[in-house]
Amino acid sequence: MFLWVLLVCSLPAHAVEKRILVFGDSLSAGFGIAVSQSWPALLGQRLQANGSATTVTNASISGETTAGGRARLDAALAQFKPAVVILALGANDGLRGLPVAAMKENLAAMVVLAKKRQARVLLVGMRLPPNYGPQYTEEFDAAFRDLARREKIALLPFLLEPIALDQKAFQPDGLHPTAAAQPKILDHVWAALKPLLG
Repeated sequence: MFLWVLLVCSLPAHAVEKRILVFGDSLSAGFGIAVSQSWPALLGQRLQANGSATTVTNASISGETTAGGRARLDAALAQFKPAVVILALGANDGLRGLPVAAMKENLAAMVVLAKKRQARVLLVGMRLPPNYGPQYTEEFDAAFRDLARREKIALLPFLLEPIALDQKAFQPDGLHPTAAAQPKILDHVWAALKPLLG
């Protein structure tokens, strides 16, 4: 199921709007839960509660790969003109066993696009279960670190780190976090995102 979710928090009329673009897959699109319960929606609520003039647009799509994201990012950047891009793709590349080099190239191209639009980038990494083999999982994990270091961008190494070992934090499919787990994910993202908000 493909989701294109746009979450925009209302602002006071006098506020100067800045925008965060969340660009990810089902882990950010709110798969299996109400969209309002997803961590990007909670991020928008937190910013609004803090009186921030920053809105959140969630353009995440369930099932998205880095190739799909690369194909549509330029249009999203032109439409939403974000100050910050949270790039949270790669999980589906890994689950499908796609070449890590291709994933890294796609992510790099998206980072370059965002930078050209004067957006700051938070790259959000993922980790794979050990059944994919040590060589593939290590290369996959390293791709995010290498890219962040090369492009000098912020990195959150593992989106699901706060809940990864808690089976109760996941839906029956064992892949997607529950609604109750979303605040923990938000707090994890927030720590890496806050320095980019100026």
